[in-house]
Amino acid sequence: MAFSDNISPFIKQCFVTAAVGINIIGFGCILGFPAILLPQLKTPDTPILLTKGSESWIVAVLALSVLAGNFISPPFMDRLGRKMSHYVLTAIFLIGWFIITMATSVEALIVGRILQGVAGGILSTLRSILIGEYTSPSNRGAFLTIVSLSQAFGIFLVHLIGSFLSWQQTAFVCVFFPFISLVMIIYTPESPSWLVSKGRFDECRQVFRWLRGNNEDDELEDMIEARVAFEQAAVKENKNRNWFAKLYTIIRKREFYKPIIIMIHSNVLLQFSGGPTLSSYSTVIMSLLMGPEANAYFWMVFIDTQRIIFNTIAIFIINKTKRRVMIFTTGLLSVGSHFAIAIYGYCRTHGWGYGAVWLPAMLINLQYLAVAVGTVPMPQVIGGEVFALQYRSIGGTISQAAGGVAMFLALKTFPTLVDEVGLHGTYTFYGAVLLANLVIVLILLPETKGKTLQQIENEFRGRPIKLEELEAKQSLQSNPIEIYERKMSERRCSNPVLLT
Repeated sequence: MAFSDNISPFIKQCFVTAAVGINIIGFGCILGFPAILLPQLKTPDTPILLTKGSESWIVAVLALSVLAGNFISPPFMDRLGRKMSHYVLTAIFLIGWFIITMATSVEALIVGRILQGVAGGILSTLRSILIGEYTSPSNRGAFLTIVSLSQAFGIFLVHLIGSFLSWQQTAFVCVFFPFISLVMIIYTPESPSWLVSKGRFDECRQVFRWLRGNNEDDELEDMIEARVAFEQAAVKENKNRNWFAKLYTIIRKREFYKPIIIMIHSNVLLQFSGGPTLSSYSTVIMSLLMGPEANAYFWMVFIDTQRIIFNTIAIFIINKTKRRVMIFTTGLLSVGSHFAIAIYGYCRTHGWGYGAVWLPAMLINLQYLAVAVGTVPMPQVIGGEVFALQYRSIGGTISQAAGGVAMFLALKTFPTLVDEVGLHGTYTFYGAVLLANLVIVLILLPETKGKTLQQIENEFRGRPIKLEELEAKQSLQSNPIEIYERKMSERRCSNPVLLT
């Protein structure tokens, strides 16, 4: 904590958020890097020989390693702390970029991507928790929007830089993002929430007041009191707990399994709507759709710019519009644009002579409009609302796992599908997948906008919460561990993250 105490808490919160945000920009560069790498590896003078199989593995291995990082992240954060976990993932980012910069084989590229994916998986779990725990409730919503905008900006930036530099030079430039973040982390404190979870109350008070000032002591003391109650009941609670019986009881509850089903299908919508494939294969898609005469790099940067603009607009639209309306309209736009692109691609490959660029450009931009405004941010929004607080941790882990598997399938199968059935067949298949999952989500998802988390939980349960259940949740004496977990979850997840 190198800042003077005379600096306002808001400036300090901006700094610690920026340390996270710069790493998120770097992860956006990782997501968009294959669109620069793959076309250059296909040139005749490339020192690295690329096959269709190795091409898809370079792209898709990231999704598997992100999934591994998702599962590694919770024990890392609990044992090492937020700050040390941030150090670790940043160091892994640096190692991954240096391996890629010096790579002379496909195997080296894949190893670098695996390391980047593990670090990205840790970051995807850590980023919203860090921002949520560092910042005041009044500023938290604005700071959390940094996640989606930073990642979109990273994708845009790597595509822009890679349009002028070689892939090695582009990778070297990208090294600077985790390096800058690493330097900034040195001057950030440990999370107050983690300090209180370890019983370091005096240090927690010092850090909390350094970050927030002296006007939020009520939250600080509530957090400490809840932890004290947790410690008093922990031994007894763990001794009497039958984990298998508890798990069986949980998975039979509608307020648990219905949100899980909704989020699995929502994540399939997210991954197959075009966000990951356009980030990684944008030059390939542009060339196939617009023809070899089109400037694929220009259109790649153009749609990245559009995504940043519409990501920003989406923040205001989502706050004003009902959730089901947003999912229906953007989902329908995504399905329609996929089928329209499939029809255009079919006509183009079967002798249609109309070659104006405006038509495929309009169709791709409509697809990306749906991605930026709805199919990518909306699963993050509803994921922050549909889970009952006591199931949010396990529900979030299952959702992230489903998203990782869907991302891997989308990225790994895309080149094979294009070779086997053409771009029009690929988009037809993706459109059908989107339509089926959209219908399921709309059937199961209730309207959540404007409702409290308890009202949403009651709706999934099918009945209001019983009086004894309500008393158990309101009283620290009835079940201190559950209340402590709910309080901590509320602080971390009080605002949905408009990503990824």
